[in-house]
Amino acid sequence: MTPVRFRFAPLALLGLALTFPERPAVAEVAIHRWVDADGNVHYGDRGTPDSKRIELRAPPSDPTAFADLEIVRNGQASDIYVSNRLAGPLEINVDLTESSNVQTLPTLPVQQILPAKQRVLISRIESASGQVASYSVGMTAMPGDPRAMPDDVVYALPVDENSGWQLGQSFHGGFSHTDEQNRYAVDLIISEGMPILAARDGVVMQVESGFDRAGLNQRKFAERANLVRVLHDDGSMAVYAHLKENGVYVRVGQRVTLGQQIAISGNTGFTSGPHLHFVLQVNRGMRLVSVPFRMVGDQGFLPLPRK
Repeated sequence: MTPVRFRFAPLALLGLALTFPERPAVAEVAIHRWVDADGNVHYGDRGTPDSKRIELRAPPSDPTAFADLEIVRNGQASDIYVSNRLAGPLEINVDLTESSNVQTLPTLPVQQILPAKQRVLISRIESASGQVASYSVGMTAMPGDPRAMPDDVVYALPVDENSGWQLGQSFHGGFSHTDEQNRYAVDLIISEGMPILAARDGVVMQVESGFDRAGLNQRKFAERANLVRVLHDDGSMAVYAHLKENGVYVRVGQRVTLGQQIAISGNTGFTSGPHLHFVLQVNRGMRLVSVPFRMVGDQGFLPLPRK
């Protein structure tokens, strides 16, 4: 979002402009397309005997907003507050993207970790010379504590073993597992309305459940997948995505246990058919990064590469 310029003067209204992390470059990739027995179209990096190899563009990373930035008048100054929407730690960076005749205390930029569901005073903006001043404020925010060190945990299958699930895209999947946030993700192909189970104990950090559409138009649908983000005790975060509209059974801040039903499967967001997208993520210096994991199902460990 392009920063907007605001005037700073006695009795003048002040405002703010938010900027968000840049998206990674979108590249052309080769993937496979096939149609299952129910007529659903699927895409993946591993084809079937009847699949067709095609070229598609990889979708951008998820730009979901995690925090709210406010500028509140305080006498002749203004206070900058940030509210963490998540039930878990959030790392933020707040800075002046434009400024004239202003000073800040503490000096911007400020980068810090906010506790779960907290509203925090970040800095105060004042006129540096008593004259009319102007400024704009930018913020980036990433879920998770950058100091988190994921344990080597075996994750349970997040779908019912008797659901007829199939492994679609795996790690490094060419269709949509190409960016840092999703490189180490799996797509489990299942019908809509099937139970989604917690693959590990944790606290529900984020819920999105209001989207009702899906399609292959990445510009229209890439940001519109229903999901549950679960924070684990080691600071890692599991994301369960493409859930059914209003199909989330847990609330933000709730602790869930291994095997507990947290949602039902759906077909929302940038997707060609019903499936569950599961990924394990950590924050690495204001970058959301996926990490490898092991997962066991009814037939043993899923064939997932370690790197």
